[in-house]
Amino acid sequence: MISLKCPYCQVKLKVDETKLPKGLESFKCPKCKKEISVSLLSQKEVNSDLSDTVIINPTNIKTGHITVIADAQTPDQYFLLHEGIMTFGRKSSTSEITCPIVTTDKMMSRNHMTIEVKKDSKGTYKHYLSDNNSKNRTLYNNNYLEAGEIVILHDNDEIVLGRTTLRFNV
Repeated sequence: MISLKCPYCQVKLKVDETKLPKGLESFKCPKCKKEISVSLLSQKEVNSDLSDTVIINPTNIKTGHITVIADAQTPDQYFLLHEGIMTFGRKSSTSEITCPIVTTDKMMSRNHMTIEVKKDSKGTYKHYLSDNNSKNRTLYNNNYLEAGEIVILHDNDEIVLGRTTLRFNV
């Protein structure tokens, strides 16, 4: 059995490697139903001291991720983006956001910003950032987003929510 964790919903999975079909490129998470891309290494590609282990590596995921930069109020955090809409903000027991940031930064709203990931006609993913009418607004590459403004994220863009810095990467 192989232990895996869904990169989207973080559910832990156990997979019987003997039942995996040859040429498997992806499978759907039983909980969130998102497609999980994988590549299976054949036994001859695996290091000999791991001879009874089958390794599953994620293939090139074309969506980006958000890294929360640690500071005195906020620990390092990482959010893998997936197709669809994700909301970000300060974690609280009352907020229903998809990406809760653990922080004591009260300048960050509980529902601060949204990133929507869409596949374009060329099959590549575009990441659209917007502010959710937050009290302290969203700072994108040193410019505040206006109400209703949507920007396309690019590799290494900086986003600031309250006093907390986030970095977008592909």
